[in-house]
Amino acid sequence: MGDLGVAVVIEDDVDVRNLLDAVLQQAGFEVHSAGNGRDGVDVARQRQANVITLDVGLPDIDGFEVLRRIRQFSDAYVVMLTGRGDELDTITALQGGADDYIVKPFRPRELRARISAMLRRPRVAGGSAGEGAASSGNSVTPASAASRRSTVLQHNGLALDTETRTVALRGTPLGLTRSEFDLLHELLRGTGAVRTRADLVRVVRGEYYGEDTYISEADERAVEVHIGNLRRKLREDPQDPRWLVTVRGVGYRLAPKRAE
Repeated sequence: MGDLGVAVVIEDDVDVRNLLDAVLQQAGFEVHSAGNGRDGVDVARQRQANVITLDVGLPDIDGFEVLRRIRQFSDAYVVMLTGRGDELDTITALQGGADDYIVKPFRPRELRARISAMLRRPRVAGGSAGEGAASSGNSVTPASAASRRSTVLQHNGLALDTETRTVALRGTPLGLTRSEFDLLHELLRGTGAVRTRADLVRVVRGEYYGEDTYISEADERAVEVHIGNLRRKLREDPQDPRWLVTVRGVGYRLAPKRAE
């Protein structure tokens, strides 16, 4: 096995597949590949993939159906590749459980940077956020337990532990993706300050997106999808939000604290 684990490339274009194989091998993965969707699902299952690159336009079943099948048995990081640049593709991929997407033609350096950023911020576990995180709180302040004081943020019954990367709502664990966790953490630690969509794109993308990097409409739309997924998991009331407030034309901020 490679130093970084197993990567599976699901891509019907031979040239692109060979390029992806080379990029991921150079990055330190043991790489396996498949030229169609059904074979890709089998390879991902058999090889217990850690990272998967998945083309949207496959010859047998499309990438979204492949993603749906993979998510039934794997929590591997999935990067969708699309040649269409269609906003609907992005939304469908992220809502289906993809961690990221890249529009073809892509730069190998960008692919490696995005995968590296994902691996440095592990996927959120679905377990409890810990004793301190499980207690109810009304403001973005550390939990009362001394051992968790520097790692737990609380707000209106929501508790986020940065050390264990877990989140609980009134003691009930929430299963969030890496991007959802990072966005929620950014808004919680902002204590009500507005974060622009561009700010939040950089949170999701990591250090690859510096201050001078162009932020596309597709990038900002992806953040909106992640926020929408977060609201759904929090069962947020759009008319009376407890955690995530939209600042029209700008971005998002944390809702005011409430008395419980």
